[in-house]
Amino acid sequence: MDIFQEVNWELVAPLFVLQLILMTTALVSCLRQEETNGPKWMWALIIIFINILGPILYFVIGRRNG
Repeated sequence: MDIFQEVNWELVAPLFVLQLILMTTALVSCLRQEETNGPKWMWALIIIFINILGPILYFVIGRRNG
């Protein structure tokens, strides 16, 4: 358990918060979107399991604008 004491939580905590906000925003957007580029269930899994890159990929590739 010494590894948790060595972590500088002042630097890591904002990254966790940023990831949570980004993931929540992407999931809500995915659920509200009528059509996406690909199945919604696939995008939900990508958003949840591929940490910071998943939501970014959804916003860049997954959403259909138009």
